[in-house]
Amino acid sequence: MAHIGIIGGHGKIAMLTAPLLVKAGHQVTSIIRNPDQTSDVESTGAQALVKDVMDLSTEQMGELFRDHNFDAVIWSAGVGGGDPERTWKVDRDAAIRSMDGAEKAGVQRYIMVSYLGASFDHGVPEDDDFYSYAQSKAEADQHLRESSLDWTLVGPTALSLDEPTGAISITTDPQGVKASRANVARVLAAVVEDDGTIRKAFPFTDGDTPISEALRDDSVTDQLA
Repeated sequence: MAHIGIIGGHGKIAMLTAPLLVKAGHQVTSIIRNPDQTSDVESTGAQALVKDVMDLSTEQMGELFRDHNFDAVIWSAGVGGGDPERTWKVDRDAAIRSMDGAEKAGVQRYIMVSYLGASFDHGVPEDDDFYSYAQSKAEADQHLRESSLDWTLVGPTALSLDEPTGAISITTDPQGVKASRANVARVLAAVVEDDGTIRKAFPFTDGDTPISEALRDDSVTDQLA
């Protein structure tokens, strides 16, 4: 059993991931910004921890991870564009501090929820509202790749609320196919159990290959695009 910290614990993906991890026998602490979300998070079987990661320094991140004896961290937080200033502060700066904090705390396993196509070649113009998010994710993902952590990048395409199929396609060309949040949650839960996913990036859509099989795809590299 591992103790897993989920940053962004009230997000749709995190709320679907936590009960899967709990069912698998793990202890889960979901980090949330709003105390009003505590009961929602605890209904998943996770423990709620109210902290605003945007306000935490690298040292404070490390102390938090160490004090709670995390074995792994899942980053599932994000602004997603629309508020550039906050996007830079969360999706890039806080994410990077969490990685550095994990290194300081000796939490080796780190799983990042990114998106299919995340790279410095994202092609989003600077005057586009999405630019701050695309660039933040590119910089954060690269920082993770260059860290000493046992990282995995999970990169779903555009998300849906469809029911989970338990099957995906590893691809950098979504061709209009979406990824259900429930399938993303199942990918995260599977990645936690599979050390063969360390230092790999998984760009994917919903598809026809069972998740556990898809994660063994020999063509997978460390890039999402």
